[in-house]
Amino acid sequence: MSERIPVQLIQHFDPAPTKIKTRTTDNQIHTRSFTGLFRSLRIGGAGVLFLLFFGTVWLNWGDRQAVLWDLADSKFHIFGATFWPQDFILLSALLIIAAFGLFAITVFAGRVWCGYTCPQSSWTWIFMWCEKITEGERHQRIKLQAAPWTLNKLLRRSAKHTLWLAISLLTGLTFVGYFTPIRPLAEELLTLQMAGVSLFWVLFFTGATYLNAGWLREAVCMHMCPYARFQSVMFDKDTLTISYDTARGEIRGPRKREVNPANVGLGDCIDCQMCVQVCPTGIDIRDGLQMECIGCAACIDACDSIMDKMGYARGLIKYTSEHQLQGGKTHLLRPRLVGYTAVLLVMIGALAVALAERPMVSLDVTKDRGLFRENSLGQIENIYSLKIINKTQQRQDYQLSLADAEGFVLQGRTHLSLAPGEILDVPVSVAMLSERPRSGSREMIFKVADSDEPGTFSEATSRFVAPINR
Repeated sequence: MSERIPVQLIQHFDPAPTKIKTRTTDNQIHTRSFTGLFRSLRIGGAGVLFLLFFGTVWLNWGDRQAVLWDLADSKFHIFGATFWPQDFILLSALLIIAAFGLFAITVFAGRVWCGYTCPQSSWTWIFMWCEKITEGERHQRIKLQAAPWTLNKLLRRSAKHTLWLAISLLTGLTFVGYFTPIRPLAEELLTLQMAGVSLFWVLFFTGATYLNAGWLREAVCMHMCPYARFQSVMFDKDTLTISYDTARGEIRGPRKREVNPANVGLGDCIDCQMCVQVCPTGIDIRDGLQMECIGCAACIDACDSIMDKMGYARGLIKYTSEHQLQGGKTHLLRPRLVGYTAVLLVMIGALAVALAERPMVSLDVTKDRGLFRENSLGQIENIYSLKIINKTQQRQDYQLSLADAEGFVLQGRTHLSLAPGEILDVPVSVAMLSERPRSGSREMIFKVADSDEPGTFSEATSRFVAPINR
């Protein structure tokens, strides 16, 4: 049975501890600006992800877009590789690898995916930055919210929503650009000629981004995301989570910088509420581990800055494990983490082998609806339709043949030349040279091989039907 971290209630010895309202009358959380190591790491990581998302779609590979899911032709281009519907099993494997990777990182360091790389969190931080530059700092935004509608308030709110909509539109356009060539799509948008399916999906993802990152924000993380619900069962006492050091911080209370807290019976926490004011989900980390915590470490940066000003050691709030908080040692190598990591490495290796061994020519065989026929030579024939796909980026010559089919002959086009990505339907027949068999059906193995590299081939099976010799 999975271990769970028990919720620990913190006893406040201060008879009247200060509590700050994290939400305004409109039920919004207004966060305070801060700086620190983890904020810099998050900005750097998000910057790389934004660069990849918004930049990759504009790259070209030869005469086509470098990364494009071509729905019209049912193929997916990733730079020099082209994947077809027959390769979608590889996409399934990639998604499973991503899931196991998420499990492994959760066991090791909790919900860091949410705090650093989740698109919902990343776009929310961008939208919060837009709020700051248009409406001011936290106290200014709260004051503006409570103020009556004036020209100043209207202009500030309009500027904020204009930035939100612009970022949302760029996001929607970029996302759809991975499925429809981005350059003509952007031209249609700029000239107001976009219509139909493309317009619908651009507007859909624009609206989804605007709603999720601008209005719903922490509600998505707290109520809509399934990861928030099952993450706790993956934690153990050695999982690194953001935690408040109760033994060091209590009893809380304000004091002057030059006062030694031990002399006045206080802990290191000065109850400044900075950890609450910077939290994007509005929780108080001092109340213990909570489902709403997304592991962004904003509270760590805020608390460390206060510790520096007070002359105290950093780490009152930090990434740590329950074992370490209790005076023990964090065990990095433990069965669950080792198991997830081992499975993850095996699956990555298997995917790499599958990609390396992926046949660059595809063959599908469909038998004609008729059972069989007798040709002019008195031989029993079956008719087939062969679908051949050249998955490479160069023109290829192929040879069609039958494998392990003694007494049978393949008739029709057997030498083929296909352009890069070309799909060719080839009708062929198979004639039986021997006498009528005792069995009315047998398996046929069709083979298409590269004329220059016979080791590159693909096979497909079908049935040959003939009258039974009685």
